[in-house]
Amino acid sequence: MAAYFIRRLLLIIPTFIGITIMVFIITRFVPGGPIERMIAQAQQMQSMAGGTLTGALSKEQSQPLSEEQIKELKKYYGFDKPVLISYLLWLGKVMTGDLGVSTRYYDPVWSMIKERIPISLYFGIISLFLVYSVCIPLGIAKAIKHKSSFDNLTSIIVFIGYAIPGWVVGVLLLVLLAAHWEIFPLGGMVSDNFEDLTVIAKLLDIIRHTILPLIAYMIGSFTVMTFLMKNTLMDNLSSDYVRTAIAKGLSFKKAVFKHALRNSLIPIATSFGNNVSVVLSGSFLIEKVFNINGMGLLGYESVVERDYPVVLGILVISSLLFMIGNILSDICVAIVDPRVRFE
Repeated sequence: MAAYFIRRLLLIIPTFIGITIMVFIITRFVPGGPIERMIAQAQQMQSMAGGTLTGALSKEQSQPLSEEQIKELKKYYGFDKPVLISYLLWLGKVMTGDLGVSTRYYDPVWSMIKERIPISLYFGIISLFLVYSVCIPLGIAKAIKHKSSFDNLTSIIVFIGYAIPGWVVGVLLLVLLAAHWEIFPLGGMVSDNFEDLTVIAKLLDIIRHTILPLIAYMIGSFTVMTFLMKNTLMDNLSSDYVRTAIAKGLSFKKAVFKHALRNSLIPIATSFGNNVSVVLSGSFLIEKVFNINGMGLLGYESVVERDYPVVLGILVISSLLFMIGNILSDICVAIVDPRVRFE
């Protein structure tokens, strides 16, 4: 098994290079990069300065930067070198922990990401814990009480939550519970007077700011996990080994929890590791609605603003987490299913 996981860890290297070089090449050929944005800003500044409408000035306004200035900008942002050489230089910096500098805020990329990781981790870990805590018991109960009123009612509730986008739920919660009834705050992570509160008051303030975004995050996450648990458990309950155990005198409860349940957790364990990267990704729409500066909103804004160093920095972290998550999935499967032997 150790040799298998060593091979998997070594495969991270070529996979990481393949993912990053593909995105790096795309960022070099997609229009609207930092240089084009600076030219547009210079044109806007000239327009606001009130240039005349003569043909000569109009021609000059169409290209406010000289060729020497554009060459200096290309050199500064690394666009003056071939793509492969630029990628190797960028990869060398990444290996030393340098993710570059944002072309929009001119701050180090790692410091921008580091500020938002705790927020995304906070919501991601709580959401992951609550989803598994609710979906697994709910799926077991639905499988045992298949076609009952409880099964039908919970199916309706879960599908309604799955059909409504999380950000729509967030807007409705803000309008009703925050703006209309003023039970919860309108957004953000803490109140304006957070520093003046006591420790218990700070904890309660964070909880009040967490509830609405957490509901919006989780509203659509129950369906797949719940029905995966239910259907897998129903398949195992109809298997020969469970029917044989019951026929030999084993109670139905013990047949479920000692035999069928462990085999039913295998698909759940397979997808567990993949959720590691999802924990940090967040949802930019929900973060936008609740004014939360998480990783999702940072990634969305960096793509829209063509802030390529931030895009690549987030890609580095998310791709590594996703590949490590796949290895964690294999470990979880080996723990749940003793028949699995990685050779």
